[in-house]
Amino acid sequence: MALYNFKKITVVPTAKDFIDLTLSKTQRKTPTVIHKHYQIHRIRHFYMRKIKYTQQNYHDRLTQILTDFPKLDDIHPFYADLMNVLYDKDHYKLALGQINIAKNLIDNVAKDYVRLMKYGDSLYRCKQLKRAALGRMCTIIKRQKQSLEYLEQVRQHLSRLPTIDPNTRTLLLCGYPNVGKSSFINKVTRADVEVQPYAFTTKSLFVGHMDYKYLRWQVVDTPGILDHPLEDRNTIEMQAITALAHLRAAVLYVMDVSEQCGHSLEEQVELFRNIKPLFANKPLIIVANKCDVKRITELPEESQKIFEAFEAEGLSVIETSTLTEEGVIQVKTEACDRLLAYRVDTKMKGNKVNEVLNRLHLAMPTKRDNKERLPFIPEGAVARKKRMEVDTPRRKLERDIELEMGDDYILDLQKYWDLMNSSEKYDKIPEIWEGHNILDYIDPDIMRKLEELEKEEELREAAGEYDSESESEDEEMMEIRQLALQIREKKKLKILQSKEKDTRGPRMPRTAKKVQRKVLEKEMTDLGLDMTNKDDAHYVRRSRSTTRKRKRDESETPKSVARSRSSSRTPRDVSGLRDEKMVKKVKIMAKKAQKKMNRLGRKGESDRHIFNLRPKHLLAGKRKSGKTQRR
Repeated sequence: MALYNFKKITVVPTAKDFIDLTLSKTQRKTPTVIHKHYQIHRIRHFYMRKIKYTQQNYHDRLTQILTDFPKLDDIHPFYADLMNVLYDKDHYKLALGQINIAKNLIDNVAKDYVRLMKYGDSLYRCKQLKRAALGRMCTIIKRQKQSLEYLEQVRQHLSRLPTIDPNTRTLLLCGYPNVGKSSFINKVTRADVEVQPYAFTTKSLFVGHMDYKYLRWQVVDTPGILDHPLEDRNTIEMQAITALAHLRAAVLYVMDVSEQCGHSLEEQVELFRNIKPLFANKPLIIVANKCDVKRITELPEESQKIFEAFEAEGLSVIETSTLTEEGVIQVKTEACDRLLAYRVDTKMKGNKVNEVLNRLHLAMPTKRDNKERLPFIPEGAVARKKRMEVDTPRRKLERDIELEMGDDYILDLQKYWDLMNSSEKYDKIPEIWEGHNILDYIDPDIMRKLEELEKEEELREAAGEYDSESESEDEEMMEIRQLALQIREKKKLKILQSKEKDTRGPRMPRTAKKVQRKVLEKEMTDLGLDMTNKDDAHYVRRSRSTTRKRKRDESETPKSVARSRSSSRTPRDVSGLRDEKMVKKVKIMAKKAQKKMNRLGRKGESDRHIFNLRPKHLLAGKRKSGKTQRR
């Protein structure tokens, strides 16, 4: 569990944004209406409230910044030194100190101007005091522009730092650049550190996590270290030195046996001697990497003596290759076991172990005699074991068949199906769609039948069955066609004449136009129609009805006032109904159909109800200077 979470530090705004946020909030959250005819104590209170609100807003925001950023004296020495390396401890403390001074200055300015506000004797003077107070507060914040920008950069970098727990089980990788540290962490953990064939690919600390013996371990990959004095080391190298100095971890010093990193074995050993004081009281393993290129036994005798000297000092030397993964698991296992043993020894030397041992009692059984008692195996278990040992060869598994056939292998599970008729194993399985077998609706001879139909159609066309019989038409049909053609032409002429008329005048509806019978019969006769004996035609009856008035039947005297209107039109609610019984039935049906809508439209207890549309407390009396949101 990590001790610190730098990702939760709030964003530090720039000086301009700081001022805009605070002043806009003051404008939104405090009253905005004041008049010169108000009493002077009310005017003073109005501007005093604005000064106090602005000061409190600045105070809260600056306090939040000071609280969120870690104090170097309170955090773990590893993080304190790491922040000193990355951000310069003096600069960091100075920036936070200036923010603290700015907070106190703003508090003092507000206190002074609130005191002066008591002597304001007009709206103008009170307003000028308020402007001066807010202006001085904003000037103080403007002077902190560089400190705020620096703290925002520190916050962004802190949030990107890996979460390293200084007290948990840790493996620490160190050594020259480009010797294979990042490749090793990628192999043993779930981390994905960039690996490139040049020096200083890793420029900061990286953390990966792994599991060993049901425990969670963290593996820290440090940037490469060069062999020169501590004062000459840059920020990248100092991160590795800080981790080595403060983390209680098993140290894996990685060496490149093949010397492909650009540094000889002698230089790597010299670096090891220089930083060896940092390895004190820590389990240490020498990892001879890149054994796939060159092994220790292939080195010259002088180089081999270097590793023999390491072993003489009691240090473990393990050959590894992150390319072929040879020795990687061995290094991981040995480092974890040695660190666990070291942590147990450290705890045993402490004071807490005595308190724990006082509560424990270890019972050691003693022998009652010197008689040797061999383990007893029941005869049934021995017999069962013998029955299981058979000489028949082991059944071939699908995995064995796949290894034998290689790329030609195809998984066939149907051969294991247990069917009554084994010949049905490879039959096609019916496809079911919406409960029906698709095969039942497929005609296998559909293509053959289609070809037969096409051939039959070709024979019909060749026989002339579809040819038109224009010669067989009689004279009567020809006259009908001729007459229809004349009617179409006449219709077209009528349409053209109507388009040429003046359309700007008022238009009468088509139903109101009256056509004389003589004109109609003459036009139809010209077109070749026989218009004799047409007294009973429909157009004759219609024309009569328009000219002659219909004789009205004597209506009955209305029985009620409501029924006193003309009985020529049937009422709408009884139209289409044959008798009173049907009318009654229709009304009952309509009432039932409306019942659901009436129920849904009824007002319920969840509906909004305003008991008093003009409440007295909102519309009577004088208003105080307060919020106007309720309006």
